Amino acid sequence: MTVRIRLVPTFTAPDGTRLAYRVHGDGDGDPLLCVPGGPADSAYLGDLGGLAAHRRLIVLDLRGTGRSALPRDTSTYRCDRLVEDIEALREHLGLARTDLLAHSAGANPATQYLARYPDRVRRLALITPGTRAVGIAVTGDARREVARRRKDEPWFPAAFAALEAITEGVGTDWEAISPFFHGRWDVDAQRHQAAARPDNPEAVTLFGAAGAFDPPATRAALAICGTPVLLLAGEFDVNSPPRSVAESAALFPEAAFVVQRGAGHYPWLDDAGRFVETTAAFLA
Repeated sequence: MTVRIRLVPTFTAPDGTRLAYRVHGDGDGDPLLCVPGGPADSAYLGDLGGLAAHRRLIVLDLRGTGRSALPRDTSTYRCDRLVEDIEALREHLGLARTDLLAHSAGANPATQYLARYPDRVRRLALITPGTRAVGIAVTGDARREVARRRKDEPWFPAAFAALEAITEGVGTDWEAISPFFHGRWDVDAQRHQAAARPDNPEAVTLFGAAGAFDPPATRAALAICGTPVLLLAGEFDVNSPPRSVAESAALFPEAAFVVQRGAGHYPWLDDAGRFVETTAAFLA
C-alpha cells in the first residue's frame, strides 16, 4: 500500500516566522489570496462555499494560528505588523499583482495592505469586514437594529439578553449570541461556529494593541486608491452590521457595496450559490 504524505505549504515571514497556507481549487486557476478573521485557524473558511471552482484559493494561516508557527516576538501579532506577512506571501508566490479577499477581522490588515501597497492589488473583496483599520466603530444601536430582525426565532430572547449585556459592558457570554452570526441556526451553523472560534487568546488580544491602527493615514491612502473593492455585508450580521459596512464602503473611490439577504457573518455558509455568484462576478 502506498501512503501519500501531503506536505503543508509554507513560507518565511520577514522576521523569520514560518507561516503556512492552504490551497483550494484548480491548480491552473488564477490565485486569490485569502486572509481569515479571528485571528483564527483559516480552516473555517473552507473553499468559501465553492468559490474555489472559479479561483485557486491561497488561504493564509495567520501567525500563531492553524499550522503557522508561534512568533518569537509576540508584538508581531499586531494588526499592522500582519501586513508584511501578506506581502511576504505574495512575493513567495511570485505574483506581481494579486486579487485579495479578507473576512471579518482579516479585513483590517487587508485594508492596511491596500493602503501600503496599492499597486500590488488588482481587486479587493472584503467579506462582512471589520472596520477598525478605518476608524469606524460599530454602535450598540446598529447591533440591536440588526438583532431585532430575528425576534421571531425561538432562541432570540436569551440571545438578545446576552447581546444587551455585552453591549452595555456588563456581560461576556459570547456563546449565547452565536445564533446572531448565522442566517440559520441549525446543526451545520453550530458546528461551523465552533470551528471558527479563535484558539490563541494572545493573538486575539494583541491584534488591536496600541499602534495597530492609524485610521487617518489609512483613510488618506484609500482616498486616492483606484483599486476596485467589494464590500459584502450579511443582512443579519451583528458583528459587521450593513450600516457600518456601508459607511466603510464610502471611503473607497471604486467600491461596490452588497447586502446578501438572509446571511449572517458567514455568507458562504448561509447561501453558497448567491455568495459565489456575487464574489466571482466581482473578481472576474
